[in-house]
Amino acid sequence: MAASAPIVVTEPDPALPAGARGAVGRHRRSARAGGPGWAMLRYVYSAVIFLAALFPLAWMAISGFKARNEVVSSPFQFFPDVWQPQNYVDIAADPQFLRAVGVSFGGALLFAALSLAVNSMAAYAFARLEFAFKRTIWVVVLMTMFIPGMAILLTSYIVVTRMGLLNTLAVLVVPGAAAAVHIFFIRQFYLGIPTSIEEAALIDGADRWRIFTAIFLPMSKPVFVVVGITSFLAFWNAYVWPIMTITEPDSALTQIQQYLATFRSERRIEYGLLLAGSTLAATPVIVLFLIFQRYIISGIRISGIK
Repeated sequence: MAASAPIVVTEPDPALPAGARGAVGRHRRSARAGGPGWAMLRYVYSAVIFLAALFPLAWMAISGFKARNEVVSSPFQFFPDVWQPQNYVDIAADPQFLRAVGVSFGGALLFAALSLAVNSMAAYAFARLEFAFKRTIWVVVLMTMFIPGMAILLTSYIVVTRMGLLNTLAVLVVPGAAAAVHIFFIRQFYLGIPTSIEEAALIDGADRWRIFTAIFLPMSKPVFVVVGITSFLAFWNAYVWPIMTITEPDSALTQIQQYLATFRSERRIEYGLLLAGSTLAATPVIVLFLIFQRYIISGIRISGIK
């Protein structure tokens, strides 16, 4: 069999003008990437995915300007016949809405902070410490990941009732702060930190708490952002648990999802107000994601590597 001819890779001729050399380089890069046709196909595919993801948010925001009958009109219409900004004005001027947003935002920050503190300490213990029945306890912790929250909803309600936590901020923040999935996620990150750093600190006389706070916590920013955002969203979107545990009418602890539920009734649904309120309620979450998206992507990449 005749040997195939070797592939020779040459650089653009230095004698060529700079623009010509750049064009040659771009041609070779496009050829390696599959040519301009594949590049155009990737752009079209990305645009379709982007529009499909953006469509529900855009429809919700625009429907907040519609009258009630226009939201469910047939045939479907994306834009309203007459724009009605009064829906947003009424929602934004409602003191109950502002209070619900404040309670939800402050409670979500507190819940995220507590979740990071509890789960990070548990993750460090399982990643670096040795204690009796460690493997057995770790298996039990992992098993809780497969128990649906609805399965323990009634028993959790009985527990907080007997502890006298109903209609308090603690009943919204404390239950659920420790989560097996977050412990597992942070533990996997800590396992990737070289043990030589920890051993050097131990030789210098640092105790475990000093090592955790001075070495592990400063290195945990990417994974903490992911866990913190997840905990924040869990509290912000909570509905069933607050409905069960905050039973006082017009309570100061009413959250945003409970407030939005007041626009739904058996006979009539105020779609315009509901969608306007939902848009305003989603805005802080979207802004939060845009601010921390770099860290979220970094944390997802870390979890994929682990």
